[in-house]
Amino acid sequence: MSREISVPFTIAQDEDGAWCASAALTPDAFANGEGNTREEAIEDLKSAIQLLAEEVGVPEQLTVTIEA
Repeated sequence: MSREISVPFTIAQDEDGAWCASAALTPDAFANGEGNTREEAIEDLKSAIQLLAEEVGVPEQLTVTIEA
């Protein structure tokens, strides 16, 4: 079964120039990705999130529309 989820993440470049991305799938389950470019770090994070979701499951989500 395929399911699409949205996961907020943070990304930063360290002092050595490597990119590091991280996200919380649940309050207790975190995933990290890294790469030589921003895009590589995000792709690595996506893979880590997929593995983590297989291990801990996919959390329930709520979508809210906010008018600005």
